[in-house]
Amino acid sequence: MKTTTRMLWVLLLGLVPMVVLAAPLALPAVTMQPGANGATSYSVNLQILIFMTLLSLLPGILMAMTAFTRIIIVLSILRQAIGMAQTPTNQILLGIALFMTYFVMAPVFNQINDNAIQPYLAEKIQFPEAIDKAQIPLRGFMLDQTRKNDLSMFEKFAKNNPATIDEIPMSVVIPAFITSELKTAFQIGFILFLPFLIIDLVVSSVLMAMGMMMLSPLIISLPFKIMLFVMVDGWTLVLGSLAKSFALP
Repeated sequence: MKTTTRMLWVLLLGLVPMVVLAAPLALPAVTMQPGANGATSYSVNLQILIFMTLLSLLPGILMAMTAFTRIIIVLSILRQAIGMAQTPTNQILLGIALFMTYFVMAPVFNQINDNAIQPYLAEKIQFPEAIDKAQIPLRGFMLDQTRKNDLSMFEKFAKNNPATIDEIPMSVVIPAFITSELKTAFQIGFILFLPFLIIDLVVSSVLMAMGMMMLSPLIISLPFKIMLFVMVDGWTLVLGSLAKSFALP
């Protein structure tokens, strides 16, 4: 046993100098170097670090810079209006919202892939230029869905007075887009709530007139609301209207 332990220590002590000598060759430094036309080129390690950071921020990017926010809020309000707290489940709603987001954002994602990702993979552009080109389609989508008063409000808070819309920084565009999406989602949710609210009022009035005050109106109104939603093909109308709400006028 002692002989085996001694041999392991000898082996480790022999490998340490080899690893130390090989490390500078295997792991390039995390550096930035000036490139052609004033561009900055990043080392591979730094690019990997930036990429992993972006992956960790992906959920926030998905919720804050795409159609996901409006879709998931409308679906949640719809479930609440029908009166079913857990049907469809949160996982199903998230799945529907994710695929609807992909459907709405597909043209934007295709532009990002064609203009930024593929040229970068083909080594035709540098990493900073790829980031700048990837922002253009996403920025255009957000500005198309952002209300002017929300944009002006955040410009005022940021003390930024751009001459053109292209000069508006992303730090202003993103919060203005989120505010506009929340307002639009609640407006759509209010419209969806009205027919179900009318059914609840009618059922409650009938039960009160019949003296059945101990019976919960939700038990009676829920089957009627489900029947109404199915008869008018509600899911197709809601999802189709959500997709159309992102179309440009």
